[in-house]
Amino acid sequence: MVRVYGIPNCDTMKKARRWLADHGVEYEFHDYKKLGVDAARLDRWMEQVGWETLLNRRGMMWRKLDQARRDNIDEASARQLMLEIPSIIKRPVLETEDGQVVVGFSEDRYKELFEQ
Repeated sequence: MVRVYGIPNCDTMKKARRWLADHGVEYEFHDYKKLGVDAARLDRWMEQVGWETLLNRRGMMWRKLDQARRDNIDEASARQLMLEIPSIIKRPVLETEDGQVVVGFSEDRYKELFEQ
């Protein structure tokens, strides 16, 4: 089954979930603000898409970090940060049944994945 990771009140999450529902794609939603993200899963995501893609540098959680932490971010510190504060991960993160990881919502990308 497709899994969608994120937080429920995010506008981008709402668009993605609406698109999936409108196109008959069954999915399981994982609220990583409440449930977190385990290290093994985060490592798989980082391996597939890279930590730079996963780390949301535009959101409120990033802006709340002290400047020194933002200035010195690297793969190891980004990983630790995403485990500590999962809501700093871009959303949605979608895992397909065959293990693909898609970060963010793009109607074109979702069509490519699900309308074959």
